[in-house]
Amino acid sequence: MQRLSRLLSNNKGFLTFLLCMFMFRSAVADWNVVPTGSMQPTIEIGDRIVVDKAAYDLRLPFTHVSLVHRADPQRGDIVVLDSTAAGERLVKRVIGVPGDQVALVQNHLYVNGKAADYRYTQVSGIRDDREDPALYAVEDSGSRPHTVRWSIAAQGHTRDFGPVTVPTGHYLLLGDNRDNSADSRYFGFFPRNEITGRATRVALSLDPGNHYLPRGDRWGAALR
Repeated sequence: MQRLSRLLSNNKGFLTFLLCMFMFRSAVADWNVVPTGSMQPTIEIGDRIVVDKAAYDLRLPFTHVSLVHRADPQRGDIVVLDSTAAGERLVKRVIGVPGDQVALVQNHLYVNGKAADYRYTQVSGIRDDREDPALYAVEDSGSRPHTVRWSIAAQGHTRDFGPVTVPTGHYLLLGDNRDNSADSRYFGFFPRNEITGRATRVALSLDPGNHYLPRGDRWGAALR
């Protein structure tokens, strides 16, 4: 017991620093590794993303208790959430806010009866395209245009969803990789209190398909 007490006394500065760092990461800002491709091409497998945990709430560290409500997620935001339904941490895009009516018709998005605009684009460097070729388009539903991925192999299959109305206190979230994402189409609407922050940029990126070598062009890239 004396040895433990002496150890704590001799290292109290370092331990205080660790505690403050963990509190900061829990309540203010953190970075998360993205191991799946559900947000490709916006977020690639192996990206380490910066998460602004104070974007929507100032929370009691190490809890989901909101001390100060700052804002609510908006359409187009990329959010991080601790999902009870999925049993894990997810990174998805906000497509519908409370009160919105959302539908997908052959993978084309409709929000409150208005069809999103699409402009086909070229994307390179997505490793999944080798075995699962895809089409890419910039989706614009009136807030934060972003690129979505459609699997060519999935064309011709039913890819309709809704229309559904987002209930109060919940959000409809989808992945940008529309044919390879477990999101609100599988888990339903996500509660507001499970959303813990907004992803803002890529801190660094390591390519698991190339011996985890850094992807130099992605470091510091803003997420849109």
